[in-house]
Formats: sequence, structure tokens, C-alpha cells
Amino acid sequence: MRIALAATCIADAMFPQAPRAVVTLLERLGHEVVFPAGQACCGQMHVNTGYLAEAVPVVQNHVRTFAPVTDGEWDAVVVPSGSCTGSIRHQQAMVLDRAGLAAEARTAAAVAERTYELSELLVDVLGVTDVGAWFPHRVTYHPTCHSLRMLGVGDKPERLLQAVEGLELVPLAEAEGCCGFGGTFALKNSDTSTAMLQDKVATVVDTGAEVLTAGDWSCLMHISGGLSRGGTGVRPMHLGEILASTREAPTAPSGPGAVRSAAGRAAADPGVAR
Repeated sequence: MRIALAATCIADAMFPQAPRAVVTLLERLGHEVVFPAGQACCGQMHVNTGYLAEAVPVVQNHVRTFAPVTDGEWDAVVVPSGSCTGSIRHQQAMVLDRAGLAAEARTAAAVAERTYELSELLVDVLGVTDVGAWFPHRVTYHPTCHSLRMLGVGDKPERLLQAVEGLELVPLAEAEGCCGFGGTFALKNSDTSTAMLQDKVATVVDTGAEVLTAGDWSCLMHISGGLSRGGTGVRPMHLGEILASTREAPTAPSGPGAVRSAAGRAAADPGVAR
């Protein structure tokens, strides 16, 4: 397949290891990945905060950039984020229709039909759960709110993780509870957000996991802040980073920042690639 990558704002700006890992993974599986240069924000932040009119040009840009998928230039669009996929699928056409842009709204709906969160693409579209990954670490998985409730990805991420060689997947208590991020919610309702974060951090630590994974770096960023301030030693990694790891090219649980080379990881932590 020929697959277009929507990297997302936060990954592009702060956590580029996630979209890079998606490219590595999909190319290893034999697919061609393209990166449309015109992409920017999907408009989720604007819509979720109530700025629907201001979201229009942002959404228009996204739809225009990824519209070639509707003409068969690409077979699908993949997004390493449940929340951004949810916005593309459930908000963009609504925003354009509300603005009286019916034709563009129809195009947005057509783009959305061909847009998938990473685990959806792998399991539902490509039909794989064992992607040939190797990651010898104890891992727990947090199902982010949008992937769980808006997209309904179900157990797809866990099925993918269970098939990873060497990985020990440990259940997370009260997994379906929100971590307290919610974008601007964490700023506008900081006390409530912090209390929710503390609960989530406590359940993550109780698992004894080395690594916390999820399908959204936004939620991982929020939780990892609590984990790091508590000196827990639990490190965050996007689902795609784990699935991209192999014996030949292992991905170390290095936390935020760009992925280091295998040689750099081995020099920094000889015990990682065990």
C-alpha cells in the first residue's frame, strides 16, 4: 500500500520519534510511506476549545493536503494519535458544513473515511497483529480517551503488544480512567487535572512496569510529567516506537526527545539491548 503520514503538531514539534517509528514500521512491513509537505494542525485544539470559526482555515488546509487519498493517489492516511484521528473523523466535516462549505465538507468526510489511527491501520486494514517487533521490557498500556471512546479501537493496541517478542504486558488498574490532560482542560482546570494525574501515576507505578505506552504522545507527555517528578523511573513510549523495535534495530525506552541511534543507546545504557 501507499500510505500518507499525518505526523500531528505535537509529534512534529516535540516527539518526532513517534512519526519516524511509524515510517520505520510500515516500510519494514513492505509499504510505501509519503509525507505530504503542506500538512499542519488538524484543528482539534481550536474545535475542542470552542473556536469553530477560527478552525475553518486550519481544517481547510488539512483537507486540501490529504485530499489526494480520495483520488487513489494514496491508499490510506495514518495518524500516530487517537485524538487527532478522532478530530479528523468526527469534527472536520462538521466544522466546514457549519461554515457553509458543503463541497469541502464532503471532501473532508471522504478523507476521514480513509484516515486511520495506527492500531486501526495495522489490525483492520493491513490485517496484522504480529509486526515482527522485539522489545524485551515490562510494559503497561494506557488507553487514551479519544482512542477508547471516540474511535473505539478496543483491544487492538494490546493485541499488537502481546505479539511483540520479549515484551511482558502488565494490566493497568482502572485503565479506562482519564489521565487528566484533555488539552486546554489541564490549564483551565489545573487542580482537577492534577488530581486525575496523580491517580493515573499511582496505578502506573503499581504495575511495576519499566515502560508506559499509549497511542497519543499528548497524554504520554502529561503522565510522564507526573512520573518524572515522582522519580518513578517509568519511561514513556508511543505504541509505534515499541512496534518499530527489532533485534537488529532495537528502540530503547529513552523518553521524550528524538530517538537516539542504536550505537548511541548502547553507549549510554549497555543494558538496554539485552
